[in-house]
Amino acid sequence: MRWSNVKYLVLRRITQIGLLVLYFMGNWYGWKVLQGDLSTSLLFGKVPLSDPYAVLQILSTGVVVGANALIGAVVIVLFYGIIGGRAFCSWVCPVNMVTDLAAWLRRKMMIDRIERKIWVSRNVRYYMIVLGLIVSAVSGLAAFEVISPITILNRGVIFGFGAGAGLLVAIFLFDLFVVKNGWCGHICPLGGVHSVIGKYSLFRVKHNSDNCTLCMKCKEVCPEVQVLGMIGKRSEFVTGGECSNCGRCVDVCDDDALGFHIRNYLQHKGGN
Repeated sequence: MRWSNVKYLVLRRITQIGLLVLYFMGNWYGWKVLQGDLSTSLLFGKVPLSDPYAVLQILSTGVVVGANALIGAVVIVLFYGIIGGRAFCSWVCPVNMVTDLAAWLRRKMMIDRIERKIWVSRNVRYYMIVLGLIVSAVSGLAAFEVISPITILNRGVIFGFGAGAGLLVAIFLFDLFVVKNGWCGHICPLGGVHSVIGKYSLFRVKHNSDNCTLCMKCKEVCPEVQVLGMIGKRSEFVTGGECSNCGRCVDVCDDDALGFHIRNYLQHKGGN
């Protein structure tokens, strides 16, 4: 296997594991690089970082949110909104490693060739955003944070796993045997939030139809295949907010038909 076929996959794993290590060292040994967890962190002991959806849930409960949490949410929204797109889901979120493993095994076991009756709309994640806010308002608790597999895995690495590990196993089995890319691609409300935040980000994958040979390897590995509707039709940027900028389509493309570029909004049609 060539480096060019796995470079973004390897870089994502280095980033995800590296962040978990930094959180562990920050909480146990006082390293100042990253302290806290993925819900609320302090970067270099100075810069607050907060999960925007967690802040929205807390606000919906009626609790007053501290200035640092609000500033941290704004920092995250600006970063992913301007630059990163939905990259949190594929480059930061540790649950992505669980669901990617399920997707890889699913391809190896050729499970997708088995006819299945189960279908889940990709819009469920957006309904989950609203549901989480409603439940938070009614219960007085940040509802998704209580059951979030992201929080469970992140804090599990730092402080040890408990019963919550069962939820991670359930997500793995759900993605493997029930719905392809089920959790990240259909249900996770945080994925929905980042899809909205990053819809107009500058850093995007661009398709060059002149180079494309229609091998469709990109669609085989893409967790959000609906965003690749231009394949074989036209040259343009992947503009769907659900694209997580994971780079798997770029990795597997042997035709040099896909690559990361900066969108130019000064051009017509949104820089396509």
